[in-house]
Amino acid sequence: MRLHKNLCFATIDGLMQIFNEKEYADKVIQKLLKRDKRWGSRDRAFIAETTYDIVRWKRLYAKIADVKEPYDRDNLWRMFAVWATLKGINLPDWKYFENTPTRKIKGRFDELSKDRRFKESIPDWMDEVGCQELGELMWAKEISKQNEQASVILRVNSLKTNKKDLQLKLQSEDIETEMLSNYPFALKLKERANVFKTDAFKNGWFEVQDASSQLVAEFLDVKPGMKVVDTCAGAGGKTLHLAALMNNTGQLTAMDIYESKLKKLKIRARRNGVHNVTLKVIDSTKPIKKLHNKADRVLIDAPCSGFGVLRRNPDAKWKLEPEFLDRIRDVQGDLLKRYSKIVKEGGKLVYATCSILPSENQHQIKKFLASTEGKEFNFVKDQSLLAHKSGFDGFYMALLERK
Repeated sequence: MRLHKNLCFATIDGLMQIFNEKEYADKVIQKLLKRDKRWGSRDRAFIAETTYDIVRWKRLYAKIADVKEPYDRDNLWRMFAVWATLKGINLPDWKYFENTPTRKIKGRFDELSKDRRFKESIPDWMDEVGCQELGELMWAKEISKQNEQASVILRVNSLKTNKKDLQLKLQSEDIETEMLSNYPFALKLKERANVFKTDAFKNGWFEVQDASSQLVAEFLDVKPGMKVVDTCAGAGGKTLHLAALMNNTGQLTAMDIYESKLKKLKIRARRNGVHNVTLKVIDSTKPIKKLHNKADRVLIDAPCSGFGVLRRNPDAKWKLEPEFLDRIRDVQGDLLKRYSKIVKEGGKLVYATCSILPSENQHQIKKFLASTEGKEFNFVKDQSLLAHKSGFDGFYMALLERK
């Protein structure tokens, strides 16, 4: 591979924003890719993948390069040199790479790889939490998988098409996919591509959604004509899936505390041909109280640590703090108590997170069932999805039924 200065400069600029200005990696990369219209797909792929790579392995590369935060541009060039050397890329004769100790870099890598905290490039506290909650063997397998690049998975919009027709349509647009067994609505891209520019996407034939995430809506066991509430809808990935499973019938209410996210859902719903969704901003307790004892099905896709989706959000490793875990557990417990009141007698509730930590999952369900509100529910089943076993995101979902 030959390095090009303009692409490397863009990568360094992005890393400055992510590491020093604490901006989100995905947002930074989106802006970077629009910098030069002359860049082709390979150029944009280099910037995105290299930036994510260095973010993912920040602790390891910084230790090898012997640099500390806050990083100046020279520090980042040194980390870039570590990345290139370990990738087997010949460094060009640029001033930024003068006196790069190639042999020493490889030696330091071998030495540091004996310590999981550096080998997997994670903070000490995160390693401690993972070991404590999952056990060392399970955690080692899981965090290793979480450091691999995630596949691009599509969810077929069954309101408009089916898997085979979508596959053929994408093939006509030079995008190859493969079927996934046990995931009825999922197609996996064989190679990464910008699917958002396809006619299939513009016509609402699919959404990008990980295979594990696609199982949540199905877990809720919705039927056409039901009254369903998605309490933490966000931008609506699972809401849209629920609408499709309901055949666009019944009443589907999507709620969130952020109006901006619901506005995105409104746009997505229009593209998907979904018209049984009502959007509600939770700006007080009134919207929740009005729904008490009304819903056949309730989904609580709770905010969480995101320990199950670190490979999609590698910068989360450096933004997360142990104190956040304590706060988010309190929030999860509160949401279960408040939103469970929306379920009517005989109705069902699914609690889901994109975390793999039992303290956010099984322990929350156990605690809820022992509470005053939880005593009105029976535990039906749950499912823990680990990335190193499924090959997809880490997720948890529990199904409860109101007595």
